[in-house]
Amino acid sequence: MAEKRIVKAAAVQISPDLDSGEGTLARALNALGEAADKGAEFVVFPETFLPWYPYFSFTRPPVAIGGEHLRLYEHAVTVPGPVVDAISATARRRGVVVVLGVNERDHGSLYNAQLIFDADGSLKLKRRKITPTYHERMIWGQGDGAGLKVVDTKVGRVGALACWEHYNPLARFALMAQHEEIHAAQFPDRWWGRSSPTRSRRRSATTRPRAPVSWSTPRAGSPTSSAPRSSPTKRCARRSPAAA
Repeated sequence: MAEKRIVKAAAVQISPDLDSGEGTLARALNALGEAADKGAEFVVFPETFLPWYPYFSFTRPPVAIGGEHLRLYEHAVTVPGPVVDAISATARRRGVVVVLGVNERDHGSLYNAQLIFDADGSLKLKRRKITPTYHERMIWGQGDGAGLKVVDTKVGRVGALACWEHYNPLARFALMAQHEEIHAAQFPDRWWGRSSPTRSRRRSATTRPRAPVSWSTPRAGSPTSSAPRSSPTKRCARRSPAAA
């Protein structure tokens, strides 16, 4: 039986720069450095934090979102590419494991992707959200089950799901069956109001998988402001053999 230990985690809750993908990357690198300075070993960013979550698909009718969709495409992340290189270099230099949500551009399509970097900077996993939710289907292509994997990292066996994937029992089971020890749950900002299903989704994510959860969303208000709101929120996650 593996020995229990404490892993210090940071759930980053800051606003993206809605005008610049480079600006959001700079904020991500600064937050990563700040978290590492405070002793974090495991750092999780929100869903599609880079360059930003497509809030416009919530707030505008489909006929009016073409321009914003193209702008998101222009700022989107390629894997491999300069954004991956920058996060990888910082993870390696600071010795931290990172879970980053990005809008991935692959040829003519965008995907909701999750990237897991080990503390040596290596990209251990790139997975795509299996089925975009509701309005998101106008923005992102569908992923597949090939990314439902748990990977070995410096802090333990790490898995990740995005947003409403936590309502998918088979997706959760796929990670549990691989003996996931730490789970990264990524969500967009709770911008639609004070009354939201966020709390129930958190219960679903934290009570059903048998692994600690690091929960990350952008800072509230991010769709209307590009200013940083706060330093990373730090949490402690216990690594244990409970998922075995």
